[in-house]
Amino acid sequence: MGKRDLILEINDGERDLVFADGFDEAILGLTPNGERIIYSFSKAVEILMLEMTDEEAIEYLHFNTIYNDGEDMPIWVMDDMF
Repeated sequence: MGKRDLILEINDGERDLVFADGFDEAILGLTPNGERIIYSFSKAVEILMLEMTDEEAIEYLHFNTIYNDGEDMPIWVMDDMF
């Protein structure tokens, strides 16, 4: 069972969770209240680098994740900065 499946099982339809398609391997977990998915930015870059350069991957993620922050949108942890 993958992390997405486990989260969906735990959630049991209580909340409408927003997943980032194609980034299941970058899932770190849920916020304490269980309302938002938390993703690893650096792992997402690694996933994208299978098909693009590191610069393209970072630009893609910045444009498509960080700037799309809404109430239910996933949280992206900038874990590559430390």
